[in-house]
Amino acid sequence: MSDTEVETDPEPSASGAMRDSGAVEGETGPEELADVSLRIENLRKEFGGIVAVDDASFAVESGTITGLIGPNGAGKSTTFNCVTGVYEPTAGTVYFEGEDITGLAPHAVANKGLVRTFQIARELREMTVLENLMLAPKGQRGEALWRSLLPFFRNEVVEQETEILERCWETLDFFEIDHLADEYAKNLSGGQRKLLELARALLTDPEMLLLDEPFAGVNPSLEERLLTHIHDLQEEGYTFLIVEHDMDLIMQHCERIIVMHQGKVLTEGTPADIRSDEEVIEAYLGGEV
Repeated sequence: MSDTEVETDPEPSASGAMRDSGAVEGETGPEELADVSLRIENLRKEFGGIVAVDDASFAVESGTITGLIGPNGAGKSTTFNCVTGVYEPTAGTVYFEGEDITGLAPHAVANKGLVRTFQIARELREMTVLENLMLAPKGQRGEALWRSLLPFFRNEVVEQETEILERCWETLDFFEIDHLADEYAKNLSGGQRKLLELARALLTDPEMLLLDEPFAGVNPSLEERLLTHIHDLQEEGYTFLIVEHDMDLIMQHCERIIVMHQGKVLTEGTPADIRSDEEVIEAYLGGEV
């Protein structure tokens, strides 16, 4: 389950182009990472008298799969929401690719190349899988009605839609869901919806993906497929930040892990660092190794 925090119901490239941190002394801090995609500094979010995120700072290195973990109520989902524009931070700064994006609207953040998925997939249920994907690419000329009506511009619209359709089929094939192209999204299983959501996110041409519990409710075989696709995309240069409660999965598949507790960044480091950290064991695992 996701963090038991104050939440709203937020508004919701592809393979055609495959391509105080709380850190303890001695750890590699965010400022020492080689090439940072996302950096948050002293992020704070208050809901009335409740502090959901408390001066959190961390960075995510480009081209990595980084895990963001912590017990329920740690502030993980609220952090995601502040980073992606669903919430406006009370204080602090969010940088993406060196640019201050603090307080931008969700669509503006996505247009910068920072795209998120949700724990509960937000597919358009009454549309087919292919139609869901066709809506994802940015800058579609056919969105302007006059371009579709005027003969001079209609050819441009048709040409672009043909290109988008080709990308969508390549993406369906990449995720091995091409056989579901004409299936209504409402008929998909939980795991298939997660594959659709990730495919749709990639069609927006992101640089970095924030995945909120992408494996929740997914059966083991589809989970393995999702992980394979994530690693394949990482090899193409994509960056991932993943909120997940499955510690084994995080330990096995993330190069670096950030641990939040009570709104703060408790510590961060490699899986080996986190596995042996007594504070993490106490806060996250209830004192059990």
